[in-house]
Amino acid sequence: MRITQGTFSFLPDLTDAEIEAQIQYALDNGWSLAVEFTDDPHPRNHYWEMWGLPMFDLRDAGGVLYEVNECRKAYPTRYIRLNAYDARHDRQSIALSFIVNRPPEEPGFRLDRQGGNDRRMRYTLHPYAADYPSGDRYPVDRPTGDGHPPSAPRP
Repeated sequence: MRITQGTFSFLPDLTDAEIEAQIQYALDNGWSLAVEFTDDPHPRNHYWEMWGLPMFDLRDAGGVLYEVNECRKAYPTRYIRLNAYDARHDRQSIALSFIVNRPPEEPGFRLDRQGGNDRRMRYTLHPYAADYPSGDRYPVDRPTGDGHPPSAPRP
């Protein structure tokens, strides 16, 4: 299942040249960039881990792409996103955010349903990856093909 969060999430993965063009667009608008990564891409998990510090003073698209690639080298099986922060007085928010790296296999989510009073139904999203401890959620070698590592117990 392909995670669809952020801008461009319904498009095929961007190439490095397309990512660099988006970085240049952000820099041309005066936005600061930051690289973040996670192994828990739940839609309500807004706070990913930061790769270094936000690049408030960097004005070179190649330098930002270098940091993206360094993060990819360090965490090849994690989700990595690039955020562009618009710090103008009337905005002060994320203006652009998109995923620049995905694990080779995305296990997806399960929808849990609970019945309640007056026939009310509660729905909860449960990410399959959260069945494993942080850092082991997206192993590179998954020969079983069912979204579970070979040594982990299956639900």
